[in-house]
Amino acid sequence: MVDADNILTVDKLTKHFKDFSLKNVSFRLPRGYVMGFIGPNGAGKSTTIKLILNLLSKDSGQIKVFGLDNLQHELVIKNRIAFVFDENHYYEELSIRDMARIVAPFYKHWETQTFEKCLRDFELDPKQKIKQLSKGMKMKFSLAVALSHGAELLIMDEPTSGLDPMARSELLEILATLIQDERNSVFFSTHITPDLDKIADYVTFINQGEIVLSAPKDDILEKYGVIKGACDLLDEESKKLFVGIKTNKFGFEGLVRDKEKAIRRFKGLAVLEKPSLEDIMLYTVRGEHHV
Repeated sequence: MVDADNILTVDKLTKHFKDFSLKNVSFRLPRGYVMGFIGPNGAGKSTTIKLILNLLSKDSGQIKVFGLDNLQHELVIKNRIAFVFDENHYYEELSIRDMARIVAPFYKHWETQTFEKCLRDFELDPKQKIKQLSKGMKMKFSLAVALSHGAELLIMDEPTSGLDPMARSELLEILATLIQDERNSVFFSTHITPDLDKIADYVTFINQGEIVLSAPKDDILEKYGVIKGACDLLDEESKKLFVGIKTNKFGFEGLVRDKEKAIRRFKGLAVLEKPSLEDIMLYTVRGEHHV
C-alpha cells in the first residue's frame, strides 16, 4: 500500500525512557477507516500518540500524516486533525460558548454553524459551564470542536474510559457517523476492547512498547481461535501453537494464532471458539499460567 492511501503512517518509531522503551513501532491507517490501538495500561499507547502529535521528541523513525512529515509540516497537519484525550483540558469556569470563542481562532477552517449544529445534535447547552458537564458531555464538547474545524483525522486517547455504558454507546454512534464520510479516519486508543468490536476496521496491538499485530480486525478474528480441551491433549509440541494458555485441574483453554493448524493438531478432540479482541489481548499479555 503506497503512502497516498494512508492518512497515518508510523514507521520504525523509537523512543527511550529510563524505565521504558518504544521499539520500532510501525503501522498504517488507510483513509476512511477506524483503527483501534489496543494494549494494557503502560504498553506505550499514550507515548505513541504524543509522538504523532509532536508533544514528545522521537529518538528515531518516521511519522507521516496525510503523507506529510509530522515535524516539517506540523502546523498544516494540526489544522487538519483533532485530538480528544481522556482528561479535559478546558477552562472549567467558562461556558461552552465562551470556550469555543477562545478555541476557534486557532483553526484555519472553523465553522460556527457546524459547531452550533453539533451542540444541538449532542444536546449541549451553550450557556452551561464546563465544570457543570459530566465526563460524557465533556467528550461530546471535544467532539463538537473537532467536527467544527473539518478535521479529517480524529486521534482519541482512551476516550471511553470512565464513561457510563449509555455515554459510551452514544460516543461510538457519533464516531460511526463521522467515518461515513470516507475522507475521515479515527485513531482510537483504548484498553476497553469491546468498544472496538463494534466500530474498528483495523486493530493495532501494542505490548511492552512493541507492536504484537496490526491488521484488519476481521482478518485477526478469523485467523485466531480459542481452543478448550483436556490437559492430556497437551504436549510440548502442541503448546507451541498457543499465544497464551491457562490450565487447571479440569483442562486447558488457550489462544492460537492459526486456528486451522490447531484444528488439524487436535483432530476434533478440542472445542474451538471465536475469540474477542479482549481474549487476544489478555492471552498475549499473560502468556502461560495455571489457575
